[in-house]
Amino acid sequence: MLLAWAGLKRIAPIHDLWQKPCNMKMRDSGMPEEAYWETLLDAPLILDRLGVDGSLRDVVELGCGYGTFSLPLARRITGTLTTVDIEPEMVRRTCDRAAAEGVTNIHCHLRDVMKVGFGVLDGSQDTALLFNILHCEQPVTLLSEAARAVRPGGSVLVIHWRHDPATPRGPALDIRPLPEQIIGWAEQTGSLKLDVDAFDLPPWHYGMKLRRVIA
Repeated sequence: MLLAWAGLKRIAPIHDLWQKPCNMKMRDSGMPEEAYWETLLDAPLILDRLGVDGSLRDVVELGCGYGTFSLPLARRITGTLTTVDIEPEMVRRTCDRAAAEGVTNIHCHLRDVMKVGFGVLDGSQDTALLFNILHCEQPVTLLSEAARAVRPGGSVLVIHWRHDPATPRGPALDIRPLPEQIIGWAEQTGSLKLDVDAFDLPPWHYGMKLRRVIA
């Protein structure tokens, strides 16, 4: 496991961005306390409905957070999960949890994806994960970077909070994307098409699958 955190034993060099300032802070992206956060997401159900299983080899994830999805996802795939976050404490927490639970196929990085991409070779990933992130200021750019990382025929998996004022968390409704907006942004990239239309992910989310096509 590549641990991009100086407080842990390193098996490989710390990512070269570790010492550089990162400023891709998403609007309305603060995290609540960990235990409460994990009551809002049924991670096994979400991964099941998105089709995350042993048929996937290498996967890249934007926003590891507390490792809520990172750890169960890494256990399901046959290759490596590369997960990146803009917040040092989130990278540290995911690394700590992975080490404690013996999950060795996670590479954790502190990284500004909007500036320098995901840090993986173009077309090298089976899947990219964009969870609760497309309320950012440049969603087309972010989708384009995800598509760049994924092989032709691979997928970009998206979840977001339902557009419902009853949801206990999530960004303001005026910046919370609707499924049809995400589909439109995907088409604007020129390299992503809708594969599986929006579906419910209880208790509070919806999901969709986008397919990487040859531009």
